[in-house]
Amino acid sequence: MKKLYFLLCILGIVLPYYHLINFLSNNNWSMEGFWNDIFFGSYPVSMIAMDLTVAATAFLIFLIYQSKKNNLKILKYIVCLFLVGFSLAFPLYLYDTHDKK
Repeated sequence: MKKLYFLLCILGIVLPYYHLINFLSNNNWSMEGFWNDIFFGSYPVSMIAMDLTVAATAFLIFLIYQSKKNNLKILKYIVCLFLVGFSLAFPLYLYDTHDKK
């Protein structure tokens, strides 16, 4: 199972950044219009963006709660969440905590 979580961590980095690089290359390496396209590009894209925003926020709250309860070191998950996204932070958390009880 840990191998699957590790594979998901790799995919969580590669897939989002692949699309980011495609966006940047199509826009002369400018971030102009990025947030507008995410939140207002179309209803399906907005739905997915809001879904991930709520999921990432819930995960962040969960991490903070777990850090106080179990003395969990959460800095690397928060860095991953903000630099890459939920697609890396959550599989990494699952990978790190898989064997812990």
